[in-house]
Amino acid sequence: MRFQEGNMAQITVTNAQLGYDKTLFDAPLSFCVNEGDYLCIVGENGCGKSTLLKTLLGLTPLLSGKIEFSQDIQNGGIGYLPQQTALQRDFPASVREVVLSGFQAQCGFRPFYTRAQKQQAAAHLHRLGLDGMEKRCYRELSGGQQQRVLLARALCATKKLLILDEPVSGLDPKATADMYAMIQQLNRDDGITVIMVSHDVSAALEYPSHILHLGESVFFGTREEYRQSALGQRFAAWKGGDAQ
Repeated sequence: MRFQEGNMAQITVTNAQLGYDKTLFDAPLSFCVNEGDYLCIVGENGCGKSTLLKTLLGLTPLLSGKIEFSQDIQNGGIGYLPQQTALQRDFPASVREVVLSGFQAQCGFRPFYTRAQKQQAAAHLHRLGLDGMEKRCYRELSGGQQQRVLLARALCATKKLLILDEPVSGLDPKATADMYAMIQQLNRDDGITVIMVSHDVSAALEYPSHILHLGESVFFGTREEYRQSALGQRFAAWKGGDAQ
């Protein structure tokens, strides 16, 4: 494992073992996510991608090792876009209510949202092409629209770091392309760090700055290093991507 130099490290994972009843990896996991990075986590089904995200979010405890967050991440929060269940896709709330819920961690005991928070939520909806949908029922939206609403909610929670678990799962090709373009713009233009789990190898070889491959073999490095690695080329061939 090699730690990247340059921007400030926002997340440092050192000798981490993940899992529930047993460890997921033969060797401890170590990697670093720097400010402005776009990290894509790939690997075979069941290799621990979503478990890693839940561990980073504090939803699943570490078995051993440590995870350290920079002060700006501790203060600024993390925006999380999870995989949706069928029940969540049928949630009977308005788009505005769903997006504003991204501020809940900042509200504390205050039982209302501030004017500034409402304005910020409206700005995120506008940026993501959801103007005029504030009063629409969330469950009436298309899959692509729902994912954009959840991305807007995640942006309400943070200006620093987005954690995205399969953000294009179940979307049609146009909605998939639109979502990737939005994520790339947030990373490139706003400097928001992105950590994304994906089964889409073609996207993993096109958009991120770094790749973490989990499984029997573990790789962490830049996208170009992954393209040139034997593991990256095998995985791309198996999944139908293009590592050249």
